[in-house]
Amino acid sequence: MESLKTLYKIGVGPSSSHTMAPRRAAEIFLQRNPHAQSFVVRLYGSLAATGKGHLTDKAILDTLSPHAPTTIEWHPDVFLPYHPNGMVFEASNGYATDTWEVYSVGGGSLYWKGMPEEQNEVYEKSTIKDILQWIDANGRSYWEYVEECEGKEIWDYLHEVWEAMKAAVKRGLEAEGVLPGGLGVRRKAVSYHVRAKGYVDSLRSRALVYSYALATSEENASGGQIVTAPTCGSCGVLPAVLYHLATTRDFSEMRILRALATAGLFGNVVRTNASISGAEVGCQGEVGVACAMGAAAACQLFGGTPAQIEYAAEMGLEHHLGLTCDPVCGLVQIPCIERNAYAAARALDSNIYATFSDGKHFVSFDRVVEVMKQTGHDIPSLYKETSEGGLAVIK
Repeated sequence: MESLKTLYKIGVGPSSSHTMAPRRAAEIFLQRNPHAQSFVVRLYGSLAATGKGHLTDKAILDTLSPHAPTTIEWHPDVFLPYHPNGMVFEASNGYATDTWEVYSVGGGSLYWKGMPEEQNEVYEKSTIKDILQWIDANGRSYWEYVEECEGKEIWDYLHEVWEAMKAAVKRGLEAEGVLPGGLGVRRKAVSYHVRAKGYVDSLRSRALVYSYALATSEENASGGQIVTAPTCGSCGVLPAVLYHLATTRDFSEMRILRALATAGLFGNVVRTNASISGAEVGCQGEVGVACAMGAAAACQLFGGTPAQIEYAAEMGLEHHLGLTCDPVCGLVQIPCIERNAYAAARALDSNIYATFSDGKHFVSFDRVVEVMKQTGHDIPSLYKETSEGGLAVIK
């Protein structure tokens, strides 16, 4: 498996697959063709179907058009063979001088034929079963396996990630008004946060979690800086869980960073063995995985055993199986923002349920990952970020 640095990316929303990755692809292509007189970019499949709502064209044009005239073509009905989010870049000096087919495969990552071997393959083990065997054999924990593989320098990076997550929550709690995009969706985080103070005990706690998830997701929807966890569309879940526990339970920063490491390990296993791309497997691969990550982080912070942590993560993902990706008007707003808040609360519930148990359960996390991948392939394409079915067709 690759480094957690490839999972947790600090960047600008609203979409890791439709905004961050196309921008990076444009930057790479510009480096390859710095003297091109013009560019043509063809977007295919899900990338074309919901690209305008995700500002795909803006991300590409902002990169290429200052250097040469750039044309973008949309082909939502054509799916290239490797992945639903396909792009073809063409550079010209009066005639085509370079053509590049590249795919946005989720979480801001790219794939193209002949790409250089990744230098980030730092984890020998890529299933939770194998990692648990290492933990049992060495008397260690998930975060210690991360440190074993990544080295102590990973804590500096996770510190940056945590700072970016906190900043997004705080900005979101201060911002008011209507989100861009034309749907007229008002920011709710600040009102939820204020109203939370009027409740007592568990209701206040739940309302605060909602407000933190809303704050981060609204920042993402407005093009603010967030952390992919594992994607932009699901960026509100893990920060909400960790920010709430950090501010109400006085967990030290180091314990929060260790929880981030554990959460990232579970997200990385899914990314390696299935997918975190909504266009490929639906929202179960985004919010479902984020919920699993949040559940694992919370369970570790509350002293869960490795088996209980695995159980909490398994529940977080299992109970999102089959979740479709059908954003209204292709915007990461409806149902995405509410879904982040709901999943953050569900992550905390998964932790509670798991800690009441002895950690033994019938379906393993790895098995749920397999089922999620197959379920994603079985979901009709109109329910996977194409704006052709489900809530996406609501006018």
